[in-house]
Parts: sequence; structure tokens; C-alpha cells
Amino acid sequence: MAVTQKVGRSLKFAFLLLLLSAAVARPATYYVTIVGLGGSPEYDAQFAKWASDQDHEFKSKGVDAHTLTLSGPTATKTQIETAFNKLATEMDAGDGFALLLIGHGSFDGTDYKFNIPGPDLTGAELAALVNKLPPRRQLIVNMTSASGASIASLARQGRIVITATKSGTERNATLFARYWIDALRDPAADTDKSGSVSALEAFRYADRKTAEYFTGEKLLATEHPLLTDTPKPNPVRNPGPDNGEGMLASAFQLIRYDTPAAENKPGKQRLLAKKEELEAKIDRLKYEKPSMQEDEYKQQLSTLLLELARTQAEIDK
Repeated sequence: MAVTQKVGRSLKFAFLLLLLSAAVARPATYYVTIVGLGGSPEYDAQFAKWASDQDHEFKSKGVDAHTLTLSGPTATKTQIETAFNKLATEMDAGDGFALLLIGHGSFDGTDYKFNIPGPDLTGAELAALVNKLPPRRQLIVNMTSASGASIASLARQGRIVITATKSGTERNATLFARYWIDALRDPAADTDKSGSVSALEAFRYADRKTAEYFTGEKLLATEHPLLTDTPKPNPVRNPGPDNGEGMLASAFQLIRYDTPAAENKPGKQRLLAKKEELEAKIDRLKYEKPSMQEDEYKQQLSTLLLELARTQAEIDK
């Protein structure tokens, strides 16, 4: 009898430990980045770099992050569907999920389409892929041209939707992705000084930097980012209590600074400022390309890209 009671107590203790570990287990966050077609070597390289930089930030500062990037041959409609079917079996309702789209989009007046190898993905098809995933906390960041046209398909209760443009008619290649990624690097994006950056903080940072770029270059803005996270989508530029938007986004933590003091060192800030300046020069050069000799353009672009790579290497040290 004593042995039986001892065994019973041991099993009960083990069961309680199991319940306790389940209770304290921290939900994971799955970050899936899909890189679309660039249409030219220049954009192919830029999109690939943005995706790589974003992955680096999620892996180094992500909150229990699981990252997956689909590009090139792994970014066809069939491969994307296969990846999402697999993810659906791995995730739990308590996990977080973020889908990040980098590339070009289009809008024909009826459907938004994300440009990938082979048949494009429509906004409705993207929504169907995400709808079947278990996580209740969901974020979709569509950083493509014409992305505003995808809001109607993607928005639903419990989901944050961020787009680089306000409509399907803003069709120029976007800059939003660059500044979104910068928000994951720059401690200044952490406006509430919590040691982490939320989806709302990243959106506000990227929106502000995008607007500043066009103002600084004296160019007409060709993209106007939007955010919505309410059951009845009301996409806005300035989410807050007045319009009821942004509550879910403020609670969706993207990255956490484990050593914020190191990130705020003056040397790091100078490098971040230099990086932003170089990227602005590269964009300015792209606008000037039609009036330049091809060799001159390539030479200047190579010089700037090399300097940018060196600066990024210093930042990542």
C-alpha cells in the first residue's frame, strides 16, 4: 500500500509539473517573409537584401522567433501553399504569426496581385492561406506597390494589416520596406522606452521616415502607408484612440532589445545615420538614371553599394 501511495504521489507530482511547464511556456512567434519578383537585377538584389536584413533582426532580437523566407523557386504559389499547410500543423492558437511581403504588387481595378514566379497570388488567395492558420494573433505587412488594394481581402478580426500604399493606384516601387526594417534596428523606434518594438511603433517609424524621404528629396509622395486592426477595417495613417485603430498593433511585439544601452551608443547612432544617408543617395541616383550614361550610373551605384555594405557590417558587429 505504501509503495502504491508513493507511486501515486510521484505521478501526481509529475502531472503537476507538466501542467506548470505548459502554463509558463512562452508562445512562439512565426515570421514568414515572401519575396516576390524584382523584374530587374537591381530590384532582385534589393528585395533579397531587405529580406535577409529583416531575418537577421528577427533572429537576433525576435521574441521566441521562428523565421521562414520564401523566394525564387520556393516562392511559387504551389510552394507557398505547401509551406502554409506545414505551418498549420506546427503552430498553436496562442502563438503569434506575421506574414511579410516584399516585392511588387499590381491592381487591375478588381483584384490585388502579389507578383511571384508563375501565377500571381491574389489578395483573396493570400487571405485564404492565412485564415487557416491557428494563431489568434496575426500580422500581415504588405510592403509592395498597390498594396492598399489588398486591405479589403486581408482584414479580419484579430488581425493587424499594414500596407505600404493607400490604394491600388499607388503603383511605384515602394520604400516602406527599407524603413520598416530600419525600425527593427533603430532604438529610436522604441518610443515608449519599453526595450521592445511593437508593430504599431514600427509602422509609425516607417511611415514617418517614408514621408521624410519624399519631403527631403522634394518629390511628390507616391506611397502612403496604412494600418488597420479592427473587425470593421478602417485603414488610417495615424492610428490612435481617436479612430480606434492600433490597439492590437501596440500589443504585437516584434523585437526586444536585450542590451539597449549598447544599441544607443553614439558610434552606433552615427553609423545608422550614415546608412540612411547612403540609402537616400542610392534612391536619388535611381531617379537620375534616365539622364545618365549607363557606365557612369553603374560606377556610382557600385561605389555607393560597397560603402553601404561596409557600413552595415560595422552596424552588425
